Amino acid sequence: MVAALLGLLLPLLALGTPAHAAPTGFRVENGRLLEASGNDFVMRGVNHAHTWYTDRVSSLAHIKAKGANTVRVVLSSGDRWTANDAADVANVVAQCKQNRLICVLEVHDTTGYGEQSGAVTLSRAADYWIGVRSALTGQEDHVVVNIGNEPYGNTNYANWTADTKAAIQKLRNAGFDHTLMVDAPNWGQDWAFTMRDNAASVFAADPDANTVFSIHMYGVFDTAAEVSDYLGRFVSARLPIVVGEFGHDHSDGNPDEDAILAVTQQLGLGYLGWSWSGNGGGVEYLDMVTSFDPALLTGWGQRLFNGANGIAATSEEAEIYSSGSGGDTTAPTAPGRPATSSVTSSSATLSWAAATDENGVTGYDVVRISGGGETAVTTTASTSAALTGLSPETSYTFAVYARDAAGNRSPRSGTVTVTTPPGGSQGSCAVAYRVTNDWPGGFQGEVVIHNTGSSAVGGWTLNWVFPGAQRITNMWGGTPVQTGSEVSVASASYTASIPATGSVTLGFTATTTDGNPGPSAFALNGALCSTA
Repeated sequence: MVAALLGLLLPLLALGTPAHAAPTGFRVENGRLLEASGNDFVMRGVNHAHTWYTDRVSSLAHIKAKGANTVRVVLSSGDRWTANDAADVANVVAQCKQNRLICVLEVHDTTGYGEQSGAVTLSRAADYWIGVRSALTGQEDHVVVNIGNEPYGNTNYANWTADTKAAIQKLRNAGFDHTLMVDAPNWGQDWAFTMRDNAASVFAADPDANTVFSIHMYGVFDTAAEVSDYLGRFVSARLPIVVGEFGHDHSDGNPDEDAILAVTQQLGLGYLGWSWSGNGGGVEYLDMVTSFDPALLTGWGQRLFNGANGIAATSEEAEIYSSGSGGDTTAPTAPGRPATSSVTSSSATLSWAAATDENGVTGYDVVRISGGGETAVTTTASTSAALTGLSPETSYTFAVYARDAAGNRSPRSGTVTVTTPPGGSQGSCAVAYRVTNDWPGGFQGEVVIHNTGSSAVGGWTLNWVFPGAQRITNMWGGTPVQTGSEVSVASASYTASIPATGSVTLGFTATTTDGNPGPSAFALNGALCSTA
C-alpha cells in the first residue's frame, strides 16, 4: 500500500511553487519544510519534558549523542505549571544550538482544552510566546514555535480551526517570523479529522504561508492503513505534516510504531518520539532512557534510536550546523562573577568583567537564583546593572549570562549574594574594609568602623555579607557569628565605645575557596553605613 501511495505522490512532490523572498529561517514550500538555504529538513528527534525537569538540560547533549537532529521541548506558560521565563527559554535555545539540534518549543498548558481542568486557550499560549519573544527573535533558523500542545480534547473541538487561525495571526501581527507548528485536536490524534479537513484553510490563514501541522499518533493509529492514509492525504494536498508525538504503546491502544517509522521515512516526513525520560501517571513505559541516564536505553528507546527507520539510521543534521554554512554556534565565555556596590534597603548595583566572543558580545542577562531555579531580572548591553525593587533585610543571589549576535548564550557566571540592610535613614557611620594579606586558600582582613555622628556609640553590632565563600577563622576586636555568608560581629569590651568622629578597628583571618570579593554593605546597630 505504501509503495502504491508513493507512486501517486512523487509526481506531485516534483511540482514547484514560487520561493518566498529573503527567508530569515525555516520556511514551507510545496508542502516541505526547508531551511533558509533551501535544504529540505526532515525532523528526526524526541520530546523532552523540560518544564518539569529544568535541572536536566544536559539531556539535550545526550539526545544529540543518540543521533537526533531535533528536540521538541516542553514549556509552560505558568497557567498549569511553573512558567519558563525568557531567560530560561533563551538558555534552552542556546543549549539546542550548542548541541547542534533544531529546537521545537511547545506550550503544554493548552493540553486538552475544553475537557481538561485548568487547560488554557491557544490565544493564551500566543500571549506567552509574545511575552518571551526576546528569547526567540533572530532564532528563526534554529527554532520552530509549536503554539500549543494538543489544544483541544474531545469536547468542542470543532472550534480548533478558528482558534488556530486566530493564534497564528496573533503571532504574525506581533512580529513572529518563525515557522509555526500547530497540533491537532482530540488530544492531538484528530480522530474526527478536524485538522485534516481544515488544514488547507488554516495554512491559507497564515500570511507568511509558514505553518506546519503536527499529528500525535497513539491508540487511534494502530494499523499501517490508518497511518498511511492520514499522512498520505497531507502529502497529496502538499501540506506540511510531522508526527509530533508517538509511542510504542499507550493506554488508549497499541499504536503501530513500525508503520509510523516506515511511512514517515518513505514519505520523507519528520517524527518526534515521546519521550526521553521522566514519564509518570502510568505511562512510564514511554521513557526512552531510565532515570535520564543515556546508558540505560529502554526497549522503546532502543527501537526508536537504533531500530529500522530509526533515528540513528535516518537522521541528518541541519545544514545550518554544517561547516561553511555561516551558522554561529559558539557561545561566549562566561562573564566574571558580579561584584556589588551601592547597596541600599531597596536597590543594589552589580558589575562584572566582560565576556568574550569571536563575533562580539551583544548583551547580558541578569538572573536571580532561588530554589534551584532562575528568574530573569534585567538585560543590559553594558557590564553593570542597577537593580531596584529589592526588599529590606532580604538576601538575593544573582548571576549573569552573556549573549552574542547569533543568540548563543554563555555559561552562567559565578553567583553573588546581596543582603539588603534594614529600611530607614542612613546611620551615622562609615566602614572601610580591606584585605591586608592573602595566601592560597586564605587571607587577613581589616574592618575600620568610623563614628560620623556627634555622640559616642556605646556597644555595637556590625553586620555584613560576604559575596564569596569566605569563612572567618579568627577575629580580634569583636566576636563574630557567621551563618553561611552572613556575618554578625558583637563589640569586644575594648572596642565597645566609639567616640564621636572616632573609630575602632577589627582584624580577622579567614579561608576562601572561591575568590575574595569584598562585602558591599555594612549595617551598624541595624542602620546602613556608608563605605569609607
